[in-house]
Amino acid sequence: MTALGGLGIFLLGMIILTNGLHELAGNAMHRALIHFTRSPVTGAITGATTTAILQSSSATTVAAVGFVGAGLLTFSESLGIIFGANIGTTITGWLVVLLGFKLKLSVLVMPLILIGALLKLFYKDRVATIGFTLAGFSLIFVGISLMQQGMAGIENLVTPAQFPPDTWLGRLQLLFYGVVFTVLTQSSSAGVATALTALFAGAINFNQAAVLVIGMDVGTTVTAAIATLGTSINSRRTGFSHVIYNIFTAIGALVLLTPFTIGFNYFFPNGLVENAEVALVAFHTFFNGVGVIVILPFTGQFARFMTSLIKQEQPAYAQTLDQRLLSEPRVALTSVLSSTKLQLVELLRFIGNLTSSKQNQDIDFVNLQLVLDDTHAFVDLIHLDSNNKTEWQKLLMSIHVLDHMQRLHERCNEKPQIERLLLHVPKFRQTLNKIEQETTALITTIDGEDWDKAFKIAQSIRRHLNRTADPIRNSIMTNIAEGKVNVPDATDYMEALRWLQRLYNHIYRITYHLKQMDK
Repeated sequence: MTALGGLGIFLLGMIILTNGLHELAGNAMHRALIHFTRSPVTGAITGATTTAILQSSSATTVAAVGFVGAGLLTFSESLGIIFGANIGTTITGWLVVLLGFKLKLSVLVMPLILIGALLKLFYKDRVATIGFTLAGFSLIFVGISLMQQGMAGIENLVTPAQFPPDTWLGRLQLLFYGVVFTVLTQSSSAGVATALTALFAGAINFNQAAVLVIGMDVGTTVTAAIATLGTSINSRRTGFSHVIYNIFTAIGALVLLTPFTIGFNYFFPNGLVENAEVALVAFHTFFNGVGVIVILPFTGQFARFMTSLIKQEQPAYAQTLDQRLLSEPRVALTSVLSSTKLQLVELLRFIGNLTSSKQNQDIDFVNLQLVLDDTHAFVDLIHLDSNNKTEWQKLLMSIHVLDHMQRLHERCNEKPQIERLLLHVPKFRQTLNKIEQETTALITTIDGEDWDKAFKIAQSIRRHLNRTADPIRNSIMTNIAEGKVNVPDATDYMEALRWLQRLYNHIYRITYHLKQMDK
């Protein structure tokens, strides 16, 4: 009962510590994830550092899943974070062994619990959070101490012989126990601490503890998998990459276990007996480190494997905006920008195909309308203080963008008979050829998120249309006078020209506001 209570206090301490650290450094860590993740290697370093600071691999992987869904990170960029998070989570084991077992801080931290509680009670904001975090950190070592006390003498009741034997089948059973333990406690750190305590008490041997820890690493992927429910295709790929990668790492760890024990005994005779808990944490760090070193050069191939495994079921523009990002308005607005970009590109491709050889290539206007409506609803949920001028301006710009996007969508859905206008007004073909070329360049520029250049291209198309509109109208009037076109048809042609002008006027306004939003 004491051991179970100790586990409960350890879990409580981890929850308080993680929440406190997330409140103190969560936003900064999330910004770091986005800012420093530019390659698999930097992503791995950032993921490991963030997990070590936040003391939660789940917090890091769930954040990565959300950022990919928001378009703030690409799927490939997120893989480095996923790989690195596994290394960061081994820090907890070192804290338990070095500070909990070796230094036995449980008595020393008792006053810190009181200090932390008083800071939480009598102060506000950052000081209160620091007190909360301090109390959580201290409770971890109290929990470890209670687990040790509860397991004292347990070797007479529970022995390694009562666990599955050290065979491949036995190891698979132990691995399953590790997975179940982590799923139930929602904390691989608690599992590692429990395994360390049981090993320290002699209830299990090193190999059994090692296999349990491998299973706990696999169990921690459940949170990331759950976080992908109802999210975009790339979010699902990110979450399940964590699952697949940890399974691969677990297989590698099972293979490496025997060579590791032989090597450890060679360099540290009797080390697995006298310092079994240190050896266990070293093994945990070792197999996760080897896993990252092995996988990093093959990140591209791994990404392609996951892409083929989880196929695109809907257009890219239909990605879901994750409402968990609303707690960070700056990130939420960036996700709106990314989502709008995909929707705008879809409409531009449709416009570019109207009079080309691909004119039969349609888009699902109903589905796109629903996506635009969802984006609008998401923006409505972003709440800002008007004193925050930068973010407030971005929010206003996003509202302007979506207003013009809705009207652009309506215009595109009208699809007037431009083809007939081309037959009767040759000058219109020259104008349209130039517009088609510049629209293609505009799509490429928007894909690259060069908003300043995109605005200049849209401005150029708009000016060209305005300059050539009068000559085209004069050609239509001349055709009426010469009897080549009747008045009703000419009216349709004029309306088609005005339609095109309205279309690119909306595009001009959208790129202007997107440029302002990206500042």
